[in-house]
Amino acid sequence: MTLIRYSDFNTMPSTFSTLLDKVFSETVNGSRIRRFRPDVDIVETDKAYEIHLSVPGMEKDGFGIDVNDGVLTISGERKLVQEKDEHHYHTVETQFGNFLRTFNLPDHVVTAKIQANYTEGILLITLPKDEKKALKTTIKVK
Repeated sequence: MTLIRYSDFNTMPSTFSTLLDKVFSETVNGSRIRRFRPDVDIVETDKAYEIHLSVPGMEKDGFGIDVNDGVLTISGERKLVQEKDEHHYHTVETQFGNFLRTFNLPDHVVTAKIQANYTEGILLITLPKDEKKALKTTIKVK
């Protein structure tokens, strides 16, 4: 049994922007064009934030990670590798291509201490918090 995302093509989109998105996201034969956008999990601990980016099949040097004016940008390209042998692919559901993800960083992240590690298909970016900046302040009523 195969699950297919339901799409009602008989209803009119609610906005012009939605209509344009629908028109440009369909191919001639009606199948969706999939843009590569890696899934992200963001975790907060007492000492840091962690960004877990799911990008299996990439090399460590295939990532670009930049911080500029409080914005973290992660970019890269996952290439489709087609082996020249007797295998014939019937279905390819994994995503390939260029990607770019951006994240606004809180003021209390120490950008000079950001670390990145790539293992088992997960890019882990650790964003340490500045312990000197108070995140929570309790104000006493007088």
